[in-house]
Amino acid sequence: MKGEVLIGAGIVLIFIGFLLVFLGTLISALGGGNVEGGGVIMIGPIPIVFGTSRSAVTVASVIALVLMLLWIIGVLLARRG
Repeated sequence: MKGEVLIGAGIVLIFIGFLLVFLGTLISALGGGNVEGGGVIMIGPIPIVFGTSRSAVTVASVIALVLMLLWIIGVLLARRG
């Protein structure tokens, strides 16, 4: 049951990501604004943060911090149970 939920959530997140990229490209092509981007690559608990501007890197850093905390909590819970 848990595996099915995780697979479904992963598929939904992938479609949301494609939709956001498409909308960002569309807004940029129509000249409606400035599109910024950033991301986080997690290798275990260690994040690699990148972005096109300082604000994008700041947001990605906050996301990286949250992901690190979730990873640490997950490891600690897995050891207890």
